Amino acid sequence: MIEVCAIVLAAGESRRMGSPKMLLPFNGMTVIEQVITNVQAANPGDILVVLGSGRDEIVRIIAKYAVMNCYNDNFKRGMLSSVQCGFACLPDNYRAALILPGDQPMIAPREITRVIKAWQASGKGIVMPVFKGRRGHPLIVDIKYRDEVLTLPEKDGLRALADYHPDDVQEAETDDPSVLRDIDTREDYLNEINLIERDGRDNQV
Repeated sequence: MIEVCAIVLAAGESRRMGSPKMLLPFNGMTVIEQVITNVQAANPGDILVVLGSGRDEIVRIIAKYAVMNCYNDNFKRGMLSSVQCGFACLPDNYRAALILPGDQPMIAPREITRVIKAWQASGKGIVMPVFKGRRGHPLIVDIKYRDEVLTLPEKDGLRALADYHPDDVQEAETDDPSVLRDIDTREDYLNEINLIERDGRDNQV
């Protein structure tokens, strides 16, 4: 079986941003391209991009990358619906899915690799990074949980899976706070751009 398929969640409406955040400039490319580039650098296996709002433009942007995509008809219901769409479209020959929101282009390949290695070493079914006691992204979910993920209540979200199976959870400690940050608002976006201008392209390793 193939080890891991990365599921990139890029279906949201960007309501708090006021414009499609997947298409915002970031590090000389778009946000969604940076996420794909980071995941590819970590080499998890295949990448499946879950689309929803603004599908046509995102498809045009990501056409040059070796990624699969699927469309979430229920994208207005929130992130869990996109996770479920990704799991539903995941072929059976993967052992696990790595879940990464498309609005976290600041998460470096090294952090993605850290989670993958922790999963491989621990044998646990649910693995996620932890920064100063707070759990972040990306997280890995074993394919054995596919049916349970597909039936999770909308009000609970994917995080509830770890609560249901605490003995099957591995936390991968990191000193990188980017695993907790996402881009929801214009202020979030400008903060990340300012960090790039200050520190350089520090998410490339």
